[in-house]
Amino acid sequence: MTGKYDEKGNQVGVTVLSVPQMVVKDLRTDEKHKYKAVRFTIQVEGSKKEIIKEVRTEETFEPGLEIKIEELIKPGDILRVSGTSKGKGFAGVVKRYGFAGGPRTHGQSDRERAPGSSGSTTTPGRVLPGTRRAGHMGAVTASVKGLKVLDVDAGKKQFSVIGSVPGMGRNRGKLITIFKQK
Repeated sequence: MTGKYDEKGNQVGVTVLSVPQMVVKDLRTDEKHKYKAVRFTIQVEGSKKEIIKEVRTEETFEPGLEIKIEELIKPGDILRVSGTSKGKGFAGVVKRYGFAGGPRTHGQSDRERAPGSSGSTTTPGRVLPGTRRAGHMGAVTASVKGLKVLDVDAGKKQFSVIGSVPGMGRNRGKLITIFKQK
């Protein structure tokens, strides 16, 4: 993230996103595949690796057409951005779910961040499924809605959105999915 000035002169926090080269590979049609979609090849910068992504849409594109950022995204557009959230490893219930933990006094030296009781008594005599417990936290697909496009730089193939997107700084080069909101 970085800071830029909006049209009113206020400084806002923005995330600068780069758009890789995207070329239409082929189309999925109702007649042949029972749905409509466009398949893109995405050229990963700095490597020979290509990624194929499929987007369901009613719009038609010609195979071999290169998608340009200035045709898709304009300043003022509202976007929903999906990506992989920051991974936090194995976390206890206090960090993962905001449990209060036990008392810090009255001889409870080993119960400060413990979850407490997690099951019932004789009936049902087990811990029910879905009980919140310690475990892996983060590194899941997350979406942020309502991000406004501040500016588009077609020369650098970049655009800025006001706010943050899922992930972290070390995720440079990772793909995120962008949807236009209406």
